[in-house]
Amino acid sequence: MKHILTFGLLFSIAVSVNAQIYKSKDKGVVVSFFSTTPIEDIDATNNACSSFLNSTTDTIVFKIPNNAFVFPKSLMQEHFNENYMETPKYPYATFKGKINEDVDYTKEGTYKVTCTGMLKMHGVEQLRTIEGTVTVKGEELTILSNFNVKLADHKIDVPKLVTEKIAESILVKVNAQYTPYKKK
Repeated sequence: MKHILTFGLLFSIAVSVNAQIYKSKDKGVVVSFFSTTPIEDIDATNNACSSFLNSTTDTIVFKIPNNAFVFPKSLMQEHFNENYMETPKYPYATFKGKINEDVDYTKEGTYKVTCTGMLKMHGVEQLRTIEGTVTVKGEELTILSNFNVKLADHKIDVPKLVTEKIAESILVKVNAQYTPYKKK
């Protein structure tokens, strides 16, 4: 609760000093992942994610509900939520970071960036620097990124029975679209 209040206070202060806050569009953040092994490929997509970006401080936050990943097979989805992500215990994955490069949010273009912050999955936080691009077009922003996550880094255990079906490192793709946040 303390973290929510702190985030809310910082968000309010940022809005009140005319910082430009961008909010993800409805269903505007799509996070997907792909695991490939010689035996089986596994992919899932989640469009129930949310994100905010403060262009004054270059800070960004993502919140990903683990139970919203959709798999081609319902049994994969069940195993993901119950056995690997333990979704009832860890309902969300989050990322809170800062874009390291200068981005001119008032000038259209595509900017290569890195973002350093804490990736929290399965209850385990890990400091990460993630590459991506920020595209500015009019008042809208798009952030694209592809990066790998090692299951062991977040203490996600894979039973020996299925280790040949699940990769040790998972490719994660993020496509986030933003519009300026307008206080109601």
